[in-house]
Amino acid sequence: MIYSLEGIILQKKEKFIVLSVNGVGFKVFLSKASLNRIPQVGQTLKLFTFLDFSENGFSLYGFLEEKELELFEFLNNISGIGAKASLEISSIGSIEKLHEKIQKEGKEVFKNIPGVGPKKIQKIIFEISGIIENVKKTENETDKEVVAGLSNLGFKKEEIKKALEKISKDIQDPEEKIKEVLKILGK
Repeated sequence: MIYSLEGIILQKKEKFIVLSVNGVGFKVFLSKASLNRIPQVGQTLKLFTFLDFSENGFSLYGFLEEKELELFEFLNNISGIGAKASLEISSIGSIEKLHEKIQKEGKEVFKNIPGVGPKKIQKIIFEISGIIENVKKTENETDKEVVAGLSNLGFKKEEIKKALEKISKDIQDPEEKIKEVLKILGK
């Protein structure tokens, strides 16, 4: 699998670019939003990529950030949601950002995405909600472990909870959370 490419932009078209990597030109499809954000022809660009195999052949999709790739892979695995629709939706950024936009804007988030009708929108919203709920449960369980462990060491539960709010949501490992909370409590 090709996970990332870095090279010089040779061509910039309406739906794709040609990226020269060590003398090999890769045709990489990008979302409209990503195409608007990349540098001009002749400039260097690094992309995270997904190589798609279908009955029509191979297609390489590119993303400016790793979170966009993760969102694309998640959406692309939903039955009935194609790679091109997943590509456009993934330009929102991450699963969490998509969930936030859905909470604020509802189905309007998908208004300009070709090939995504009401049934597909419902399916995406259902799948995203399930993922977000699982993340929240995991965060809550991890936070409970951290609070229990540190309160056994003599720290006050309120202090621990305030410190937990200050650390990055990306940290899910209980030991890492404890280290970060201790840094905050130690100040």
